[in-house]
This record gives sequence, C-alpha cells and structure tokens, in this order.
Amino acid sequence: MTDGPKRRGRPSRTTGPDGPDARTRILDAARTEFAERGYDKTSIRGVARAAGVDAALVHHYFGTKDEVFAAAVELSFEPALVIPAVLGEGPDGLGERLARYFLSVWENPASRAPLLAIMRSALTHEAAAKVLRGFVLRRLLERVAETLDVPDATFRAELAASHMIGIVMMRYVLRTDPLASAPPEKIVGMVAPTLQRYLTET
Repeated sequence: MTDGPKRRGRPSRTTGPDGPDARTRILDAARTEFAERGYDKTSIRGVARAAGVDAALVHHYFGTKDEVFAAAVELSFEPALVIPAVLGEGPDGLGERLARYFLSVWENPASRAPLLAIMRSALTHEAAAKVLRGFVLRRLLERVAETLDVPDATFRAELAASHMIGIVMMRYVLRTDPLASAPPEKIVGMVAPTLQRYLTET
C-alpha cells in the first residue's frame, strides 16, 4: 500500500522544522532583528533566515510584519506584565514598589536592549507606535487600572506610565546626566511619592 498525496494546509506543530520550537525560534529571531535593524529594515524574510525557517512559516505563525512585531513587543514586555501583581500587594508603599520594579527591568541589560529597540522603533515608525500603544493600553494599563480602587483609574495609570516612560527616555535613550548616572535607589526615592499620589490619593 502506498502513501496518498500529502495533505495540504497548516504545517505540523509537533515535528520537524515546524515543530513546537519553530515558533520560539522565530520569535527570538524577530526580537533580535527588530533590536539590531529597527522596524523599517526588518523583514519577514530576514526573520525567517535568522530563525532558520521558510518565510511561509513566519506568516503561518504570526501573519504580517506588524503581527510579528506585536509578538516581539509582548515577549520583550513580559516582565512588565508582573506589574499588576505588584499593585495587588495593597496601596501602602505602592509607588515605591512600582518604581523599584520598573527600574529593575530597565537596569537589566538582557531586558533593556530589546525594550530600547521597541521604544526607538515606536518613535520613528507609526505602525510600530500603533502596535506599542495597543499593547500598553490593552495588556498593561487596563490590567493596572483594574486593581486601583480610585476614581479615573485608567487616567491615573496612564499618568504613572507617562512619568516612568519619561525617565526611560531621559536615562536610557537620551542618556542625559545627572539622571543617566544617578543610582537607581535615588531615583526610586524621588519618584515613589509622585507615583503613590497618582495611584492612590482620592
């Protein structure tokens, strides 16, 4: 008995180059490509080449370039998804915990490099900015707002985020002193009361 014709359709997720590790390889390659080349110069074909797969497989798992970028954003911002848990510890000391955790993510070189690449891409390309806005609003700030028992919770969460993003821009992107060289604990001490006010005062 001979085998019938190969079935067309989605590639297998369990064996060969399209197995369960293929998606992970593609995502890791995408994050590296966006970090090294920026949004404009990154292509589906380049991501596929870096991951060692066919470009069709990248389209299969992620679709368009914007969707690949969105997945890379989510992977890079994964540490930030812990923030709602930080908020869930209660209102006392909330500003300090949030500031310390946020800075710890950016002080870590492993997480800082892809985050910086995403920030730079969003500043120079509208499609990248749209993806980042959607992720920050949908996956991060809305979850933060759900934990706040205050009026205008989403607005307050956005104020806190804008404060910390401003620090990121000055400290890590523009690298302006004395902020760029200040000890993290000094920044936490200065910023924590403002974040506490944003998030808890009624």
